[in-house]
Amino acid sequence: MKKILILLSAVLSFTACTNNENLSNSNNDSPDLRSSNTNATGRHCPSEDIRKEALKNNQVLRARFVENERQAEEFSQAIKLGKVLPDGSVEVPVVFNIIYSLNTDAENLSESRLQEQIDVLNQDYSATNPDVSKIPAEFKTVAANDTKVRFKLAKIVRKFSPILVWAPTGDLMKRSITGGIDATDPSKNLNFWAVRNMGSVLGYATFPESAGQWNDGIVVTSKYIGKAGATDPFNLGRTATHEVGHYLNLRHIWGDANCGDDFCDDTPTQPSSNSGKPNYPLYGTCGGVQRSLMFMNYMDYVDDAAMFMFSNHQKERMQAVVAPNGPRVGLR
Repeated sequence: MKKILILLSAVLSFTACTNNENLSNSNNDSPDLRSSNTNATGRHCPSEDIRKEALKNNQVLRARFVENERQAEEFSQAIKLGKVLPDGSVEVPVVFNIIYSLNTDAENLSESRLQEQIDVLNQDYSATNPDVSKIPAEFKTVAANDTKVRFKLAKIVRKFSPILVWAPTGDLMKRSITGGIDATDPSKNLNFWAVRNMGSVLGYATFPESAGQWNDGIVVTSKYIGKAGATDPFNLGRTATHEVGHYLNLRHIWGDANCGDDFCDDTPTQPSSNSGKPNYPLYGTCGGVQRSLMFMNYMDYVDDAAMFMFSNHQKERMQAVVAPNGPRVGLR
């Protein structure tokens, strides 16, 4: 319990999840009605920062966080002890909630593009992605060979909205009364909202302590969904891979702090996020120790083409979430 409380303290005290920008630039509960067609120059995901505020203000969520981390730790310990666990295979139904201001292929995404995004998720989460062979030899021993999590397109809901830019806080796109789309049974489905623009934000997600709540799911800017027609350098569908990782209880690999903790013991501690397309090896120093960085992990901030692996401990945390006693058991 002491370890879990330390983890909660760490979550509540981490720095803002930014990539040379601060969430406060767009931190309001009202949508920005100004048109913005600029493309993101770096990956920006405020999931952890939004989570921090939610945990700080909601005792129920804090209790769920503590329980989920206790259960995840027990799950990992059971694996280390060689205990036989229930089969962890699960196929997650995905409901796409498409909110568009222009009835174009770029905003009112076609079913084929949405299926393409599902295909990317299935490849990335089963380690059958075409670029899995790029994993460096030093990380192959800790690379997850298959998370056993699969996805299927269950439903598409479409809605016109005059809102051009959505704030990444307030979850207005998730309420019909504020111009969005209400979630479809979030206890049984992964709700995936696609919106026209969120400024510098590519996407964000809720964590398992929010399981089943009205706002549970992920949000991704439409131009970074799928591959065909998506915007470079985030045009391989991996923004969704990253956000679904949060949904399944993975933190950013640098722990959203200088040399922070991502709760995984097989991902090297790193000073901060990485961006662009780094060359391997890339080194960082924490606590006076220089380490080779796992920048190719899906939970870093690099471009889509530079990320292509999860670690074994990350797999364990995801499996714990969908286990029979996990917070997302309803997805089964």
